Amino acid sequence: MKGYKAYLAGITILLILYFVAEYNRPKSINWDSTLRRADKIPYGTYILYKQLHDIFPTADVSNTNKSLYQVFNAGDTLAGNYLIITNSTNIGKEDFKALTKFISSGNSVFISSDSWNDYLSDTLDLTTTHEFEKGNIGLNFTSPSLKQVADYKLDNRIANSYFNSFDTLKAKVVSKNQYGKSVFLRYTYGKGNLFVFANPRVFTNYNLLKPTGAAYAAKVLSYLPTADNVYWDQHQNNDIDVDESTLRVFFSYQALKWAFYISLGGMGIFLLYEIKRRQRIIPIVEPLKNSTVEFVSVVGKVYYEQRDNTNLAAKKIMYFAEHLRSVFGLKTAFDQQFIDAFINKTGVEASLAKDLMNHINYLTHQSRVSDHELIVLNQLIEKFYIQSGSYGK
Repeated sequence: MKGYKAYLAGITILLILYFVAEYNRPKSINWDSTLRRADKIPYGTYILYKQLHDIFPTADVSNTNKSLYQVFNAGDTLAGNYLIITNSTNIGKEDFKALTKFISSGNSVFISSDSWNDYLSDTLDLTTTHEFEKGNIGLNFTSPSLKQVADYKLDNRIANSYFNSFDTLKAKVVSKNQYGKSVFLRYTYGKGNLFVFANPRVFTNYNLLKPTGAAYAAKVLSYLPTADNVYWDQHQNNDIDVDESTLRVFFSYQALKWAFYISLGGMGIFLLYEIKRRQRIIPIVEPLKNSTVEFVSVVGKVYYEQRDNTNLAAKKIMYFAEHLRSVFGLKTAFDQQFIDAFINKTGVEASLAKDLMNHINYLTHQSRVSDHELIVLNQLIEKFYIQSGSYGK
């Protein structure tokens, strides 16, 4: 009997060592491009989905996992913006007919995909291709009101697709890459618009956590009008809700699955030698929560509730001065000599430079700053970033 106990003690020690090793093993990053709204991996769309209420503040956001034909022929009258972000489209003739009917009524549809199925490609008369090269690739808009002096630099893995052919009579180019290749097109049907975008990974967590990537993605979505409803399509990228039972989640982790099998084997040995023991339940280790979005929201609410405009203005001026020193090498004295050097080095319009400096000098001598004065300061600084092309540097 003592021999059996020693044997079982050895198995128990091995199990403990295995659990410790698996727990401390570095978790590899999942680079799968799922584009699913609940995925917090680099190429999931968790951040975008959570921010839809901020992008469309007056809209109700709802999900649909049905085909386009089923969605638009269900008997309900739908109105608003319809979003499809997927790796590959699967839109047939009846789907497209229902889609264009919805658009013609004055609604907008946004589709971003790496690959376009044959019917949709033939109907829209477009094809895509990919450029695989190292480094970043620049993107910019064709509209003068949105075009930035310096291109938005995005990771080439994010923005390597473009439309190499399309019907120029039907489609209007909205955005191009640095090589002049179109990445964002608009088709008009009746009273509404169909927007097609060639790089769905622009809207992933990986890109939205970067200031330049988030700024470009926000301007892309700004082409969609204000609406009462925003519909998020789950059907096109197979983002179908499933039953997340405890056992299913348990077996989705390779380490926990093998631990389960080893534990069963150990229990079998115990039963074989008629030794009773209490099996303690192994808790499921939840992955670390990505609290970036929640953190930003909390900080914003704290500042909003305090309404300390004077403190906020001082911080914005301090950060702006540091930006001028680090990017343009300017000594921030905010006098007339500084204004001349400021215009020459940054390349902004003289009128903007004078308005910005006058407003900063005015605020620095105020004991209280109003909401309007703070808004004007923010608008002037944003105009400076756009004109100087130093946004995100």
